[in-house]
Order: sequence, then C-alpha cells, then structure tokens
Amino acid sequence: MRAREPDDTGFVERDGVKVPYEVFGSGEPTIVLLTSWAIVHARQWKAQVPYLARYFRVITVEGRGNGAADRPTDPAAYADREYVGDTVAVLDALGVDRAVVVGLSLGGRHALQMAAWHAERVAGVVAIGTALPWPVPPDFDEPKPEYTGWGKANRHYWLADYRGWVEFFMSQVFTEPHSTKHIEDGVGWGLETDAETLLRTVPALGAVTPREAEETCRAIRCPVLVVHGEEDAVVPYATGVALAEWTGGDLVTLRNVGHAPPMREPVATNLLIREFVERVAGPPRAVRREWTRALDRRSRALFVSSPIGLGHARRDLAIARELRAVHPDLEIDWLTQEPVTRLLRDAGERVHPACAALVNESSHVESEAGEHDLHLFQAFRRMDEILVANFMTFADLVREQQYDLWVADEGWDVDHFLHENPELKRAPFAWLTDFVGWLPVAGEQAITADYNSEMVEHIARYPHLRDRSVFVGEPGDLVPDLLGPGLPTVADWTREHFAFAGYVTGYEPPADREGLRAELGWRPDERVCVVAVGGSAVGVHLLGRVAAAYPEAARLVPELRMVVVAGPRIDPASVPAPAGVEVRGYVSELYRELCACDLAVVHGGLTTTMELVAARRPFLYIPLADHFEQQRHVSHRLARHRAGRRMDYRELTPDRLATAIAEEIERPVDYLAVPTDGARRTARLLAELL
Repeated sequence: MRAREPDDTGFVERDGVKVPYEVFGSGEPTIVLLTSWAIVHARQWKAQVPYLARYFRVITVEGRGNGAADRPTDPAAYADREYVGDTVAVLDALGVDRAVVVGLSLGGRHALQMAAWHAERVAGVVAIGTALPWPVPPDFDEPKPEYTGWGKANRHYWLADYRGWVEFFMSQVFTEPHSTKHIEDGVGWGLETDAETLLRTVPALGAVTPREAEETCRAIRCPVLVVHGEEDAVVPYATGVALAEWTGGDLVTLRNVGHAPPMREPVATNLLIREFVERVAGPPRAVRREWTRALDRRSRALFVSSPIGLGHARRDLAIARELRAVHPDLEIDWLTQEPVTRLLRDAGERVHPACAALVNESSHVESEAGEHDLHLFQAFRRMDEILVANFMTFADLVREQQYDLWVADEGWDVDHFLHENPELKRAPFAWLTDFVGWLPVAGEQAITADYNSEMVEHIARYPHLRDRSVFVGEPGDLVPDLLGPGLPTVADWTREHFAFAGYVTGYEPPADREGLRAELGWRPDERVCVVAVGGSAVGVHLLGRVAAAYPEAARLVPELRMVVVAGPRIDPASVPAPAGVEVRGYVSELYRELCACDLAVVHGGLTTTMELVAARRPFLYIPLADHFEQQRHVSHRLARHRAGRRMDYRELTPDRLATAIAEEIERPVDYLAVPTDGARRTARLLAELL
C-alpha cells in the first residue's frame, strides 16, 4: 500500500517515447522530483512525496528505461538532453511555469542541467549525490577472467549476470549498516528493467567531461542546494564539494552517509528539501500564533497509540485516567488513526486534528493479510513509507505545539526515527510495548537479527532518548529467544532496559457476572460462545469458519448461543453465518461480552486473550499463521498463565471446532491471576516525567 496515491497522472510523448508523471498536492511552489538512473524508477521518492505534498504541489517524472516509461532501443534516446526535455514537456503539459527541481545521482545531474539550459523554468535546484560528471570505467567493454567489486561495472558482466550487477550496485548505494530493506527495494526496482536497456544508457553517462560539468554549473543563476554523503561509494564526496563551488550553492555534508539519503535518511532529507523550497519561495504568508507565559501553561501530554487493533487504545485510556488522577490538570491530546479515533471520541477524549494527516496503518496490514495469515514482520518492513509519512506528521506537530510528555504505545515510527534523528527530541519521551524483539518465522533469521541489532545499538548509543521504557507485562512474560547471533536474549536485554508495569486490562472484571449476562439479554440457561477477532479485518475468515461449526456445536452443547462480533473494520453482512448465529458489528465495550460468556473463540491477539485470562473465562485461540507475535510472544505469555487452548487454523474443520467448543465450555480454569493495577503502575512511571 502506498502512503500517498497521486491526485493526477498522465504522460508526455516525445519522438515516440512515452514518459509518465504523477502529481500530488496543490500547494505552491511546485517541486519536480526526477528519477535517477534507469536502474531505479520514480518510487525512489516514496519517502518524500507524502510529506512534501502536504505543503507543495509535487510532480514525479519517470525516467526513460524503467518503471512505466518506455524503453527505446536507440542509445541516443537516453542522452541528458532527452531526460531534461521530458521534464520540460511535463511542466508544459501541466501548465507549470517554474518549479524547484530535485534530483538524486543522475537526477541531480539533470536538475542542474535543466537550470542551466532552461533557466526561466527553474526556481531552484536540490542536487543530492549528484553524478556530474560520472565517468564510465575505461575497461567497461573489455571482457575479464573474473569480475569482482567495481569490476562488475562491465558490459559483459551485465549481460551474463544482470542480477549480480544490480545486487552489487545497490550494496554500494546503501553502505550504511542496517540497510537490508533499502537494498531489497533497490534490487527490486533494478530488476524491473534489463541489462540491454541499461547498456543503452551508458554512452550518455560518461559523455560529460569535468570541464563541461563546470561550465554547466557556472551558468546556473538560481539558488542551489548540494547535499552529499561523505561516505558515498558511487559518486565521490569531492564531486559534491566541486558542484557547490561551481554553482555558488549551499553544501550540506551528511557525515557517515552513503549515496542515497532520500531513501536511507528520509527525515533529514525531507526537512532539508522543505526548508530550501520555502526559502526559494520567498517570505511566508502571514500566520497567527499564540504564546503563553511559561508558568501559566497547563501540563500537556501527547499520546501516540498504535491503530493496529483496539487493544493499545483501551489500555492507553486506562493509563490516561490514572495519569489524570495524579495530575488532575493534565491535558492529553491523542495522535492515532481509525478505528482507534472512534473509540477515543466515544470516550470523550481530544483527538488531535493532525490525525487526519496520518496514513492508515490498519489498512496496510489488512492489505498484507491472506486467509488467517499475516506475515507481520514483512508487513512491517513494507510499511516503511507509511512510517516515514506518519513520523513527519508527528515531527511537525511537536515542533509547532508544546507538550510536556510524549507517550508512544508501539508507535514504531516515533521511536525509530527519534533514534535516527535524536536532535528532534523536544520533550520527555516514554515508550510502551507488550513485546520486544522481532522473531523469525522461516528463513529470515539474518533479517530479524539485523533489525534487533539496530534496536540494541540505538539504545546503547542513546540510552536516555527514551526517558521511560515500559513493558506491559511481567518479566516472566518475556520469551527466552536470542535477539540474534551474538546478541542477548529477549528476556535478558528487556530486563536491563525496561520497567515492568504488569498487564493493563483497561477494565475491572464485573463482580456480578449473572447480572451482566442479564443486561446483555442472555438467559441463565444459555451457554454463550462469543467469537471475536479484534479491531482489524484480518480475522474475517476465522469468523466464517467458526460460524460454520455452529450446527454441529449446537448439537453437542444444548442451549448453545453463538455471538459473532465482527468489529469496527468488518461488515457484519460479509460474514457467512448459518441460522441461529448472531452476527454483530462493532461493540465498544467488548470486554463485557467476554466477561459474561461461557466460552470465547478468538485469534491470537494479546488484548483479547488476556482480557479472557483476567476474566477467568475458557477460550480457544487460533494464532494467525506467520504472525511472529501471536505465534511466539503471545503464546508464551498464555502458556505461562496456563490459559487457553491453542488450535491451528489449517486443521480447523467444523467437526473439530465443534468438538473443541463442547470440551472447553465445560472445562474449569486454573489461570494465574492477572493483577488489576497495571494502569496505575504505568501511570506512576509516566507521572515521574511530568
């Protein structure tokens, strides 16, 4: 799922070559983002487009040779003047007189050339890691007995092992540690074209001599910002220094950064581009702001609550209530997304208007799911552009408004990008989570270990960026698994770096269960089975499969009543249910049904299962396949509590499920008790930061 879909699309055609473009936003001035070499395509700007389009009109121009652009067979069609001509044609087609042109690598070259050749169309240039000049190796056309390192920049190697070339090249584009996802993206983009197409671009690569590059740059009269990574392994840093001197532009040196800051350092890149564009655009429009004397300001907290399911919001509401008990004058704003915003508004909480700018993470997760299958780790990795976009919303908000405390309950974007950009921290920051450590499902041990290693390094380098790290649970809930080769175990590392608050249920189990059943309209002689799958749409297939077992279960369990709760993101009408099954939509206080039922059938989410443990109700749980949290973290915690019967969705036939319902509905429970003071304990840990 893309973080921002285009508002308009189209293409221009020059000499029979079609080049597409996309348009986002409507602000002024216009920014044009140019594609780099044909080894990538315009999606290279996925981390910039959503943020910049909030303030400016953004146009991405596809480069010939990749993506949806044509792949002409004549090498002359890939000359620099053709790429620049395509950009001018796009501006003409859209009626744009002037724009700020931004490019990376060869895109930076084309941006500078456009400013020199079409000065009246360019208001400013941001040139990042710019390949001007970028000479072709002198032995490019000569066969070799073997190809190693940059010796792979060779015609014969490309034709023999194009994938090998792309993989090597991307390893040089992203030389920073923990760049596995960036390299994967780059390789994927590179494989969308072929060796023959890339070879046709080569004559133009080395066509510009150093003297011609200097002449081009000295002809530029608009403002220029040169950004270059000091550790760029593709274009030497000295090239960026020379470009800044020749253009008279500003130079931003990115220490220990490689060739592609827009992908690898998106937050810093976004802020640099926005700052430059606003400077080029001239004096800002008049604004109205307020400032309050420090001692007259009320204490304010910002809660960032994960929108994937409703469990985080329910516990965060309980924590907020307890925090207000300690600080009655505390104002709390919430930054989150649907379906959580509905729950918060129903509770009378202040949902910040900036929530409207967030990209919905639940929608992304649902788009990644199969039939009761969600590879959570890979879904998270593919959510990278959404996480950048949402962090930028957070960063703008806390820059413009003062808060005394930031609380992020599994707000992965906030925690990660604050550690990557620690200079942006402006208030005490508390991190809440109920699991620690990405765990491999199958064949991904190296990648999960890399992510865990980055987390460990973040905390080691910036141990006080999190003013509180709170684990929602007890030490015994931690899995004993290693974070990776040479890394500590999840349990050992978390005990060293986290405080433990106990589980936060968000409610007090009712003392009068029979009275609650009467309130819900359930007869004393009924055996009620509640089926629920949380706040996302991922569990829709489980609802249908459990409902299909009702006729046989009703034969085995006299007076069985089955209540299927679809939740906030599933249409009840989409759940196939036989006669006798009651299908309900969103239930705001689902814990009441869970406390009152005789049995529950749920997926493996922590919130629902632990609510059942706290209520001491028997339940069946069916973890999502490939979901490391449900398969490992949650199952470990439930086993410690001696709670629930685990089943495999693949083996969930109506007969087996009906038999399990009949067996478990009669089973007495012997769970570990769940303390009810988790919210109070968490609030006290947070209150110390105010």
